[in-house]
Amino acid sequence: MKKLLIMCGSGIATSTVVTKKVEAWLKENGLGKEVKITQSKVASEVNHLDDYDAVLTTTAVSDKVKDKVINGVPLLTGVGADAVFEALKAKLDQ
Repeated sequence: MKKLLIMCGSGIATSTVVTKKVEAWLKENGLGKEVKITQSKVASEVNHLDDYDAVLTTTAVSDKVKDKVINGVPLLTGVGADAVFEALKAKLDQ
């Protein structure tokens, strides 16, 4: 099972919106039972990113971890959401 972390500043607001959209996308693509989602805040997870196969964030992260995360803001705005899902699929397929 793949592990996906979805995080925001508080671990409650925007990460919940993104989690719901990702859950729907996973289900539509037949991946719903293959991915375990953890929702949290950046401060709690920034040192544990290597524990996950993919990481989506809706908030700024340190430059030293930017290469490990996918910017999830397009899932909030709708602009560029397809590119986020493509990046997520690539990470989950690794």
